[in-house]
Amino acid sequence: MTVFVSVTMSLDGFVAPGSLGELMGRQWQELQQWVFPQRFFRENLHLGEGGEEGRDDEILRETYERTGASVMGKRMFDAGERMWPEEAPFHTPVFVVTHERREPWERPGGTTFHFVNDGVEAALNRAREAAGDRDVRIAGGGATIVEHLNAGLVDELAIALSPVLFGAGVRLFEGVDASRIALEQTRVEHSARVTHLSYAVRRR
Repeated sequence: MTVFVSVTMSLDGFVAPGSLGELMGRQWQELQQWVFPQRFFRENLHLGEGGEEGRDDEILRETYERTGASVMGKRMFDAGERMWPEEAPFHTPVFVVTHERREPWERPGGTTFHFVNDGVEAALNRAREAAGDRDVRIAGGGATIVEHLNAGLVDELAIALSPVLFGAGVRLFEGVDASRIALEQTRVEHSARVTHLSYAVRRR
């Protein structure tokens, strides 16, 4: 089983706007513009037939198919709870790292959000158990990704580098302990909209 991060990042290093109210807004949509035209994205959100096929579409599908469970932070969940459709796009268990005590939230289509109150390692352990023979994705946001990186819990890092500039917001590597982490590049692919970068994560 592999624990991996798959995230879209702006050219200047941001993964989300700084304000919770702007999450899923115009700036975020510009960041994710490579995703929306893809056939798999349209299928997964039941937006109708059609859509682009190609390497971007294949990467989205491969990421979804390898994921047996996800871990995310409370900030990402709060934004998604307002914006996701009733049938949330994960279709697997999702473990939310939070201080909030809340019963599991089951959505149509196979997504159940579980709220974990004792840290990222506990959330990841539960995700590993739930994932079966598939992998665990650390979905975000930036602080949750960095917490897993610093704890040595991530095996692979995949970044879709989007040709937009944020100027401010949530930096992907804010607070990362670079003295403990080494990256080995394993893939570089590009399309008209985005550049896909993949790394194996090692202990320095």
